[in-house]
Order: sequence, then structure tokens, then C-alpha cells
Amino acid sequence: MYAVSQHLIMDADDTLWEDALYFEQAIEEFLNLLDRGTLSRQQVRSILDEIELANSGLHPFGSRAFAENLGECYRRVAEGAIDPEELAHARELGKRLLHQPRQLIPGVSETLQYLAPRHHLILYTKGHPVEQSLKVKSSGLAIFFRHIEIAREKNAGTYSELAARLGLDRARTWMIGNSPKSDINPALEAGLNAVYIPHAQTWRLEHQEISPGPGRLLVLERFSELRQHF
Repeated sequence: MYAVSQHLIMDADDTLWEDALYFEQAIEEFLNLLDRGTLSRQQVRSILDEIELANSGLHPFGSRAFAENLGECYRRVAEGAIDPEELAHARELGKRLLHQPRQLIPGVSETLQYLAPRHHLILYTKGHPVEQSLKVKSSGLAIFFRHIEIAREKNAGTYSELAARLGLDRARTWMIGNSPKSDINPALEAGLNAVYIPHAQTWRLEHQEISPGPGRLLVLERFSELRQHF
């Protein structure tokens, strides 16, 4: 369909490898830790969501920020009856994610191997620079990308700046990702095209309705389907 070489910008977490899965597992353990008071699991989760939203602009998201958010949530829910060992355990649930092995999403490696000789692949992810760099390194996927960049945040302005700095033709550039908030909507707003590949466990704070933009939108079920279009 698009035989001519194009620029394919790709997200990393939950697009190339599993990520939210491990955060959700940690949250389940955290809810189990607090499943004894007057608040329901859903109420505790809502408090955690509020804390993560409030703190999202303060620090790049990653295991360290997540650990602090779990600790803050524990202190708020405990209401003064703080058990130091439980608090330490809550924070450790977040910290351990730093060393979580990368589990590639099925078809990613083979699809990148197919696309890399045909198009200009760019990896554009957000989060803590050290943590994201470790993920990229441990994934073994860096060899497929001509440019790798880690941003504190991704929005229409950062996409426009990236396109200008790298000299990308926006009409022939596609942003590929699972997050409507960070990948699809801002790329479309910036005049890029976008490929939306939903992930069942995309972080709650990344959910948004898809907003039309000047660029084209392609929706796929699996990463491997990119081979049929590029």
C-alpha cells in the first residue's frame, strides 16, 4: 500500500514490549496489602489514580515515581496507622519494576526486521531517561532504529519539534503506538499520520477518545499487521 520509503516513528512501552502489565500486577499486590480497611479496592485504586495524575507533571514516569506514588497512597489510606514494614513493601513493589525483563509483544522483532530496510525507523518514547534507556538496551531492538529519543512528555509541540529537527516530511511520516493521549492524538494534531494499535492494558491515564487531525489514521489489531501496509 505504501511502498515508497517513509518515516515510521514508534512508541516503545506497550507497543514494542509489555509494560503496563507489570505495573498492573504491582498494583494488584498493593491492593492486596491494603485489603483490610473500610475502603474498597476500587476506592484505593481511584486514590492512586488521583495521586499519579497529580504527580505526572513533576517527574518523568517510571518505577521510581511509581514507588513514590504507592508510598503516598499507602500513607493517605493508612490514615496515621502506618506500618513501616508495609510502607517499605509498598514502595518496593514499584522499585522492582526497574529490573523487570522486557517481554516483546508477539511479532515485533520479525516485523521490525522486515520494515527496517524499507523505511526510516525512529524510536520515540517517554519516561525516565535512565529507565527507558535500560529498557531499549535489554530489548535488543535498538539495531533496527536510525534514531532513538526519550522525551519527558509527548504532545503536539514535541512532535512538531521532532519533525522539524529531523527534517521529516509530515505527509510521509507515521507515529505508531498504543496510547491515544501520547501517541495518536498529538501526532495527528501536529500534522503527522498515525497508526493506532490498541493494547488491552494501556495505562488509565493514557486513555482518550481519538481526535481527528489533518493526518491520516490507520487502526490495526496487531503490530505484525504493519507489514501489510508498509
